[in-house]
Amino acid sequence: MSEKYKPQFPRMAQLKTAADLRSYLEKNEIDLPFDETLLPPTESPFNRHIQLKSGKTIGNSLCILPMEGWDGTTEGRPTDFTRNRWKKFAISGAKLLFGCEAVAVCHSGKANPNQLVLNADTFQDFVELRQLILDEHAEVFGKPDDLLIGLQLTHSGRFCKPKSHKAFEPKILYSHPFLNSKFGLSADYPTLTDADIDQIIEHYVEAAVLAQKAGFDFVDVKHCHGYLGHEFLSAVNREGHYGGSFENRTRYLRNIVSGIRQAAPGLEMGIRLSAFDMLPFKKGPAGTGIPEAAEQYPFAFGGKSNGLGFDLTETKALLSLAESLGIQLVCITGGSPYYNPHLMRPALFPPSDGYLPPEDPLLGVKRQIDVTNELKQAFPELVIIGSGYSYLQEWLPNVAQSVLHKGMADSIGFGRMVLSYPTMPADMLAGRALVRNQICRTFSDCTTAPRNGLISGCYPLDILYKKRPEAEQLKAIKESL
Repeated sequence: MSEKYKPQFPRMAQLKTAADLRSYLEKNEIDLPFDETLLPPTESPFNRHIQLKSGKTIGNSLCILPMEGWDGTTEGRPTDFTRNRWKKFAISGAKLLFGCEAVAVCHSGKANPNQLVLNADTFQDFVELRQLILDEHAEVFGKPDDLLIGLQLTHSGRFCKPKSHKAFEPKILYSHPFLNSKFGLSADYPTLTDADIDQIIEHYVEAAVLAQKAGFDFVDVKHCHGYLGHEFLSAVNREGHYGGSFENRTRYLRNIVSGIRQAAPGLEMGIRLSAFDMLPFKKGPAGTGIPEAAEQYPFAFGGKSNGLGFDLTETKALLSLAESLGIQLVCITGGSPYYNPHLMRPALFPPSDGYLPPEDPLLGVKRQIDVTNELKQAFPELVIIGSGYSYLQEWLPNVAQSVLHKGMADSIGFGRMVLSYPTMPADMLAGRALVRNQICRTFSDCTTAPRNGLISGCYPLDILYKKRPEAEQLKAIKESL
């Protein structure tokens, strides 16, 4: 985004006092949970333990969300850049690492050529990554007995790019009226067969077995952001065993879970879920995001039939199913970064393939908090993790404290925020003042860079990336937009 871009909404850093934020929220009728005063550590809900039915304990109510890496080798192995990111997770202070990284279950399912892959060849790398987490965490916080480490398993489906940063090799479930054309697919582009899907399920089970052997506490069976697991939930027009009815559209999840239960008994599972979706958005005349035009839109899981609101009926049915399958950990997100990123990643500054915010980003934060709260109230026995908090910046602790105090979620998720400020959770837990010059300002460079074939990282604030030659390339890319 050009330096000349002037945000139409105030930057959060301009709201310097709690009174400033309270006034802004009231003036704009944004009913966001918010505590003006933070509690001391002994009273703070951030330090609240979470007890799982398995008997395991999560040491606090802060969580690191899984992120897709763009800096592994083409063989799916970690590099020093990858290890540096995992170290940030380890020293964050959060006691729940919900997946750490989006790890492909097969090479053809990668979202970029440099995404990690878990298979027999890369197994030892994951043993070492987990040990890295344990060692780094223990050095700062002592014994990691109350640290729960997951691994997110994924297949990128429609958004596979296994060989090139520029060329999609989609694996789709149905012909989508907007996404096919948006990403250059014909209406008759071939879809995955039921046999293809059965093979992908086998890859999930094989990867889960390896994750368990590597010592991970659980695997996240990813169902979010437009990737394959999420696309199953909207495959209402697909024929065969994996489409049409709700039962068929959730067969993929059921078969993965049953396969893992049989092959890796005792391994916990979680789900990161896009609990709601909307129509794809595109740049309007002034660069602001506007929805595609459609009278009826049946492909928004958790959304209304017109694609512009949400209806959580099927979302709740899915969580009921998850609960019946013995899944307790559920991380809530929404939409997709490929076609409506403002839903799951509220920001003033869009990535290179995005659009200017169509709403005050605080409304996007509120939407995720409200949906998460509704699902938590409906499923009190599930451990519900909220996300979409980064835009709050220095006011994240105040909102997070209120959310936890009111029982609107069990844990607060940190995503890109920890790329620039890895110890923010630790500072919150200890009651320390935040380090303002490390706070993520949602410039979206961590997305714009990899979208343009550069390694991922926080170029504005992380000295490791700030001084690299890619930083100059990124600057040129942004100025050209």
